Amino acid sequence: MRFEYSAGIIIYENQEGEIRLLFLIKDNGEYDIPKGHIEKGETSLIAAKRETKEETGLEVEPIPYFKRKIHYFFYDKKEKVSKDLTYFIAKAESNEVKISYEHKGYVWLTPDEGLEKIKFKDTREMIRIASDYIQRYEKIVEINKEYSALPSKIKEWNLSKRFVPGEGPLDAKIVFVGQAPGRTEDAMLRPFVGRSGMLLGRIMKSAGIKRESVYITSVVQFYPPENRAPTEEEVKMCKQYFERQIEVIRPTYMVLLGNVAASTVTGRKVEVNKMHGTLVECGSVKCFVTFHPAAALRSTGVLELMKKDFMKLKEMAV
Repeated sequence: MRFEYSAGIIIYENQEGEIRLLFLIKDNGEYDIPKGHIEKGETSLIAAKRETKEETGLEVEPIPYFKRKIHYFFYDKKEKVSKDLTYFIAKAESNEVKISYEHKGYVWLTPDEGLEKIKFKDTREMIRIASDYIQRYEKIVEINKEYSALPSKIKEWNLSKRFVPGEGPLDAKIVFVGQAPGRTEDAMLRPFVGRSGMLLGRIMKSAGIKRESVYITSVVQFYPPENRAPTEEEVKMCKQYFERQIEVIRPTYMVLLGNVAASTVTGRKVEVNKMHGTLVECGSVKCFVTFHPAAALRSTGVLELMKKDFMKLKEMAV
């Protein structure tokens, strides 16, 4: 049996709210996604970008965190071939496509129109998955654009003006929620990358939870100066945007890190010291309460309790 490895990119454009995907037309009339073989020494991402450039003339940068793989078998004459195909998603900055000699044409179609043209079951399913993810991505971009403009709309703004959005897969099963970015997060514009974030990463790893598989964010996504807790008014101003983000992601679990996150998300006062390691009512989402890693940095006792909480979380959600 022969083994082959390929990669491709599902390219889309957004025309006044309508999502259209790029399909290449083969000489035999079949419709396909830009893709090709992974050459020796290439990663799947490098191969996907190279093949896309060769087949369409487009230079694109894939959306972070979307990487899906399908596996199937086929026969080349009498030889059985095992095929791994990795897909990424990218938004086209231009719709001026220059096809290679391998294809006779191209067309931009809505996902539903594309599904009518694609005959392979695995590719059809990938188009459905990618279409859903694209819709989420476009919504998150819109929400974050509004959220990041908040400092210019509020007269008495006492937080940093640098927006620190959440990061991770937009279809993540688990969302981790803190209270607000710290100084390091404000500088790097990424959530949980300071000392607390590094500790959180180690605790997650010990529980078998991969950071790249979860979405990590905060209720307030602007740094409160001097690393103070956000005020009730600041939380109130930011909460609507946070809730809209969660509506897009639609997680199964939210891990609430600390009193501010737990009280804000549940809508009632939560004392983490008494409720850590438990699930609380949170609408359609299962909310798991635990300590903020900053508290674990200050106390070895809290650290041990937090580790035990994460083992419970592993049993529930991983």
